Amino acid sequence: MTTTDVTRVAAYREVTDRNGRVYRVGESDIDIMGRKRKWMVILPWIGMMGISSAEYAFASAEDTLHEAQHWSSGSIYWMMTAWVFCQAAVAFPAGRLRESGKLPARWAMMLGSAGTLLGYLSLAYAPHVSLAFIGFGVFSGMGAGMVYATCVNMVGKWYPERRGGKTGFVNGGFAYGSVPFVFIFHGYMDTSNFRWVLVSAGVFLAAMVAIAGFYFRDPPKNWWPAAVDPLNPPADPRARRSLEKNPPAVKQYSPMEAWKTGRVALMWFCLACTSGVNIFGIAFQVDIGEEAGFAAGIVAAAMSLKAIVNGTGRGVIGWLSDLYGRKQCLLYVCAILGLAQFGIIWSAEIKNLPLFLVFSAISGFGGGAIFPMFAALTADYFGENNNATNYGMVYSSKLVSGLGAGMGSVVVGVWGYNGAFSLAGSISIFAGFVALSLRPPGRPKGKRVTPNPQPLGEG
Repeated sequence: MTTTDVTRVAAYREVTDRNGRVYRVGESDIDIMGRKRKWMVILPWIGMMGISSAEYAFASAEDTLHEAQHWSSGSIYWMMTAWVFCQAAVAFPAGRLRESGKLPARWAMMLGSAGTLLGYLSLAYAPHVSLAFIGFGVFSGMGAGMVYATCVNMVGKWYPERRGGKTGFVNGGFAYGSVPFVFIFHGYMDTSNFRWVLVSAGVFLAAMVAIAGFYFRDPPKNWWPAAVDPLNPPADPRARRSLEKNPPAVKQYSPMEAWKTGRVALMWFCLACTSGVNIFGIAFQVDIGEEAGFAAGIVAAAMSLKAIVNGTGRGVIGWLSDLYGRKQCLLYVCAILGLAQFGIIWSAEIKNLPLFLVFSAISGFGGGAIFPMFAALTADYFGENNNATNYGMVYSSKLVSGLGAGMGSVVVGVWGYNGAFSLAGSISIFAGFVALSLRPPGRPKGKRVTPNPQPLGEG
């Protein structure tokens, strides 16, 4: 049998640094799972693409669902809010089950696949909007939450020495996968074919999630790549610079220990603000573009461009954060996302289509880039062993930010698009000021940190 069919049994040892953090070294990725760890980037990326359309292309299906199912636009927007709420709500409990070993990664992905299929079936065949709320908003949202949490945390565990770019790439799948469906739902799907389109999309996307998830496998606790010495400067210049700018956590924090540092609450608040702005933009960019008089096809193209840049931005900002530091990049992202909302208002007011496309793309970049920053920052601050649970606490902020669609419709009704987009931009900029107070727990403030603390000994 080849090395891809079986895993090798390799000797390992545990070394301890001066902070007391333990590293399990000596085993390669092939020793553990029989294949290169790059597959734990590619497969999670595919899994993320399978769940993205439910959030990023949903607004493009709103008109057809309204006409075909006779559901009010408000109900449809609140259905999207329910999906985001449930996606975020499942992150923490799923993380606890994952870290305890009660929910293997493969089974989390299978459950996510089933939820994805059920969501699209509900949109196609639900006889009443309340059943669509349950099928799509609850079960599809929970399934997507399991897939999201599993994929994002999987790549962080396999690339602890330079997780920014890898996490950003995987996170980008959450936007890329929606691109063709924006056009399909907005330009092709109508009242005559909506059931066939939705069922076909559901079967295809659920299959993507299931096939990718079948090959998932976690590394052992405290695992560190055999080729990278955790106690000495790595030979790879990329890994060395990433560890200098984003040093490993001083220890593996339990969820309670992470919460007591105060950093989780700060990250929760910042992510709630910025992801709420992102969700608001996804829900209402089509509407503000059509109100400005831009053709429906052009607005769909703008939404697709936003999704593409949203996904690309996640990978790019992750790579940049490895080079220049996670917190520094996060501050820039908050500012970019906020200013882009004012740019969308201005371009729509003067009816300038090129500018509208540019600011839509910039908004997409900022809205996507925030997620890999917080995912990587959580592991940087608190370690990899409990990352699924710790990031689940941070990501649960989408329980609040998911109101960006439902509450956004209320604000638009009262203040109009200008007032709503201005409020969104101001919230993102304010989140950037709050993020200034973030710093790694357990390290003296203002002290330059080296990524290679001297060892105390071996375990």
